[in-house]
Amino acid sequence: MAVDGWGVSGNVQVGDLAREMGKAGVRTIIYTDIARDGTLEGVNVEATARLARESGIQIVASGGVKSVEDIRALKPYEKDGIEGVIVGKSIYMGTLDLQEAIEIAGKEG
Repeated sequence: MAVDGWGVSGNVQVGDLAREMGKAGVRTIIYTDIARDGTLEGVNVEATARLARESGIQIVASGGVKSVEDIRALKPYEKDGIEGVIVGKSIYMGTLDLQEAIEIAGKEG
């Protein structure tokens, strides 16, 4: 976990923090892979899904999202607790079609 603009380590593992937040009543967290944040290199599907499974908390994925392929890659992990994704820079840079992303996210599956 990092704080202060991703510049200072909190010396806490993200999974440990998520579990503690769950015990405190938090139901959803935004998980940003800070190594990918703003890079448009693709979302860290494995780490995000693992955090959702291990913590029992609903996760909004963030960091690295480039295209609708990232939405497709996350979709199978809804059952594990991934409930959303932040796609800010990809919309701004034109690498993701928002309407298509909404359609993919809304499909049953």
